[in-house]
Amino acid sequence: MQAKGMNTLDTTSNGITSSNPEVIKSSNCILRAIQNHYQISPEIKSEAQIEQEKWLFGSCVRFNRWICLPAAFMIQFCGGSLYTWSVFNKSIDTLIYGENTNTAPIVFYVAIGFYGISAAISGPWLERHGPRQACLLGASIFFLGNLVTALALYLKLMWLVFLGFGAICGPGLGISYISPVSALQKWFPDQRGLGAGFATCGFGAGSVVISKVGIPLMDAVGLPLTFVILGLIYLTLLTTAAFILRTPPPNYEVVVSTLPDTTTESPSKSQINLTKLQFEEIKHPVEEKQNMSLIEALTSTEFKIMVVMFIGDISYGLILASRLSNIITDVFGKTPEEAATVVSVNGALNFVGRLSFSIISDYVGRKNCFLVMLTCQVVSLGCFSIMTNTNAFWPFFISIMFVTATYGGCMGVIPAFLTDKFGPENIGACHGIIIFGWAAAGVIEGLTFTCIFNSLVASGIPSTDPIVYNANAWWLFGCACVGWIAINFVKPTNQDIKLYSCIKRFFCCRKTFKVNDINNCRL
Repeated sequence: MQAKGMNTLDTTSNGITSSNPEVIKSSNCILRAIQNHYQISPEIKSEAQIEQEKWLFGSCVRFNRWICLPAAFMIQFCGGSLYTWSVFNKSIDTLIYGENTNTAPIVFYVAIGFYGISAAISGPWLERHGPRQACLLGASIFFLGNLVTALALYLKLMWLVFLGFGAICGPGLGISYISPVSALQKWFPDQRGLGAGFATCGFGAGSVVISKVGIPLMDAVGLPLTFVILGLIYLTLLTTAAFILRTPPPNYEVVVSTLPDTTTESPSKSQINLTKLQFEEIKHPVEEKQNMSLIEALTSTEFKIMVVMFIGDISYGLILASRLSNIITDVFGKTPEEAATVVSVNGALNFVGRLSFSIISDYVGRKNCFLVMLTCQVVSLGCFSIMTNTNAFWPFFISIMFVTATYGGCMGVIPAFLTDKFGPENIGACHGIIIFGWAAAGVIEGLTFTCIFNSLVASGIPSTDPIVYNANAWWLFGCACVGWIAINFVKPTNQDIKLYSCIKRFFCCRKTFKVNDINNCRL
């Protein structure tokens, strides 16, 4: 029986059911194909499966939604290996060609491309079969890709490196990546920022550890065997996480309390039985969303603006991830070990940004977070050439800390932002398209960077001259500016507006502004 004074948000394993039963069809054949691709039946669970999923490890540990958070972290931890590829760039080129030819960085962009394509098209299969099978499939493909990469390095065949890490590891990572994102958005409709943050933050943590382990392991066992050992570690972690991850049972719901009167004491927390699973009562209402069809969401002006905003935010951080080690050694004259440390710190900030900005966005609003993140990108890129020309390593190091944190924040906040705007029933398709845009930007912008870089080097400019990187920084600066302009045309969410109101009341009525007013800034 529903408690008095409480509202209910019904979140099934397929999201909120639209109140409009009529399906809107598009006359555009491409959009119709996308719609048909994503209009699939949700995962069907038998009574025995529902009963079994209430427990972990047989009947030893009772399952609750919070256990999905460390499982998601483990999955993304393995995915963080993608961002550590720059640590191996020079070693791979030297092993295969005998010198640094700047060919290995292109493998990163190929992996990014296949990563995005697989993430975009595997959503329906994930929804039909659940995150466990998707994660197991991704783990198997990723492990195979690492073995092929090791074989390629042993045989000194660069085309096989492209196949192994680019065309095989990429799809494996893409399928693994989306497994926890959609599941956690369904488990945490009341704290979408938190769910999105934990579903993506492991990427940053993985890049920290793997970048520090990579060089010592490579020195100890050689480059080919390094990928075999790392592949076995990834397979173990991904398989373990896969057996923990699951979607909510049918008719899963959370009970959402209305805001208490600020003049009275807040009610104490209680435990409410939901589909025979115990979850904490949520003390704040979830923002209501206008139901829309998938085609309405994908063709809306706001979604298109958000794609532009997103690409503008991730461009610098994505390119930086593949070139950071080279910039540190070539421009600033640091050792490979020092460069690996910077890459490690860079990964740590990626992790911190994904988690912190996502959680903060639950309080200050998604648009406000993106405004801060894009502003940091614009300022950092505007000062890039000054820092490299003057060999100012520490200012550069501080700037990339902010850039990487905001890049991670962008990847962490965007799933919750899309869910707020277009509803949980459309998050799989919308996020898949966003990730495809991320991958396309990584490939196109990465190859553009490489072409400009190689042409300048071919003209006689040494790779240690800052101009080979400064020339690319300016067009990346333009991308960030376009993203900053785009975010200003996105409609603010209720939480964004709530923060504006709190700030206005604080500055206009400082004497009467109370502590309770701050508490009420969260919906």
